[in-house]
Amino acid sequence: MSQPTPAIVAQSAVRRLPRFALLLLCAAYLMPGLIGRGPWKSADITAFGYMAELARTTEGLARWLDPMLLGIRPETPSLLPYWIGALAIKLAPSWIHPDLAVRIAFALLLWGVFMASWYAAYFLARTPRAQPVAFAFGGEAKPTDYARAIADGALLALIACLGLAQLGHETTPALAQLFFATHMLYGVAAMPYQRRGAIFALVIGTFGMSLSGAPTIGLTLGLGSALLIVLGGRKAAAAAENPFDTHYGEVVGDMRGYSAKDPLLIAGVAVLAALLVISLGLWHMQIALPGSNPNKTLASDLRSLAKLMLWFTWPAWPLAMWTLWRWRGQLMARHVALPLLFALVPVAATWTTDFSDRSLLLALPAISMLAAFALPTLRRSVAALVDWFTLLFFSSAAFVIWGYWIAMQTGFPPKMAASVARLTPGFIPQFSWLTLVFALAATLAWCWLVRWRTGRHQAALWKSLVLPGGGAALCWLLGTTLWLPALDYALSYAPQVRAVSERIAQGEAAKRADDQPVSQSCVTLLGVGRAHIAALRYHGQFDLQPVALRNSCDWMLVGPDAIARVREVASFDQWSLVGTMRRPSSASDDLLLYQRSAR
Repeated sequence: MSQPTPAIVAQSAVRRLPRFALLLLCAAYLMPGLIGRGPWKSADITAFGYMAELARTTEGLARWLDPMLLGIRPETPSLLPYWIGALAIKLAPSWIHPDLAVRIAFALLLWGVFMASWYAAYFLARTPRAQPVAFAFGGEAKPTDYARAIADGALLALIACLGLAQLGHETTPALAQLFFATHMLYGVAAMPYQRRGAIFALVIGTFGMSLSGAPTIGLTLGLGSALLIVLGGRKAAAAAENPFDTHYGEVVGDMRGYSAKDPLLIAGVAVLAALLVISLGLWHMQIALPGSNPNKTLASDLRSLAKLMLWFTWPAWPLAMWTLWRWRGQLMARHVALPLLFALVPVAATWTTDFSDRSLLLALPAISMLAAFALPTLRRSVAALVDWFTLLFFSSAAFVIWGYWIAMQTGFPPKMAASVARLTPGFIPQFSWLTLVFALAATLAWCWLVRWRTGRHQAALWKSLVLPGGGAALCWLLGTTLWLPALDYALSYAPQVRAVSERIAQGEAAKRADDQPVSQSCVTLLGVGRAHIAALRYHGQFDLQPVALRNSCDWMLVGPDAIARVREVASFDQWSLVGTMRRPSSASDDLLLYQRSAR
């Protein structure tokens, strides 16, 4: 009879990762970047714009069911993320800025992702076929301790994924979708063990996915999970009738623990959620295959997607691939089949939609769980390679972050300082002792972690993912402390909106000096995108009007792509160009400011 599982783990290898250390690592990854910045371009500020509009609306339920930003609907039909942000704004105390209130709410969503991922991996590891080989004289890992070690590894792998860094700290529907997708996976994984809580998570996750702009992914995951349970149940029944058939144990695995009604329950919830979305008119599916964009070639699209797959899911994907190879005899077992399904569906969406990175974000928890199941099967040489590559990669990244910060503060090294000046023209560096203390503490913690990991006495199962998880947290913390003022300057629309406000204020002051009548303080918009609209609303507090209203505003902002249309809506004898309002770090975001001529 063949070996039923490739995992050979002793009890000494499943030592518990201290809860305080794990919670501190999660906090170090989650909290930096909450304060000291505004909404960033462009999805972050756009989503916040819809949330702010909902928070101030007086149109009642109708507007909450149809969010608008200056009469423009979201690019992807979505309700629940905007409701969460709007409620956070309305419930926050007056001394908390609206954007900070939204970031706190979405930080709690990311914390929920961490919790659901840990528990989903824990219950998947409790699967009988996932357990390590029983030793002849005892000493193998206990089921609960083994499952806990796998869950710790899965959470560390998730934190280590490079794609989670910025997208996981934005206030966009993508983060809400990640929260609900992870709860769907937890619901299906935990159903044989904690039925009530699992069903509740499943319902919340499935309906949340549908109301967050991803109904197709939610329906596919629900129906796919139900189908896997049915197929696994049939194989289990066939194996029970033939106890001498060892091929089942080696190739199929099992779906034991589910009742006969569970597939119907999972599929039924998915279908009900889909029907709700259809009834609300939120179903939106647009296929965009590689090469369909006329401005890009098929080869360039494929290269971009390949790079995205390579770096976005790093370093979890090599371990996930190793899991599929080493556990290839149990691809239909719960602990492999379920995370594989929850990884493949978002990957398919990545290759067939325009929202490639945000679709791939949904696959990270499942890929991390697959990566965790590689830990019991890793050879020492492979584990050492992971450690050394991670050590060099994140230490080099931290060195670069420190180097550019020193260059910003002192002007040395000159090449780094010149690079910062080129990328952020007009930025004035700021120094903060508090920021420096946090950055130094994080760097010292990294040095201690490296020293701990390189000790030969460490035998914990999760040890190979400590450096990746700690390194990702270190780089995010350093980037959002040392670099935060520069990042906020480069990624925010605030400097551009401030320039618009100053120019309009100068024009209004000149009118008053010349005793000319001053009309209502409003700005007409032509060809201005959602992100700019949200930024002008929030940073400038402008009264914005679409150009179609042909109002009497004295000011007009025109997007670069709409310059040719200016003559269609306004004659040049009525309007004069005041200047080009630029976002310092991106010329593609230029806005042209026009002023109505004296009448």
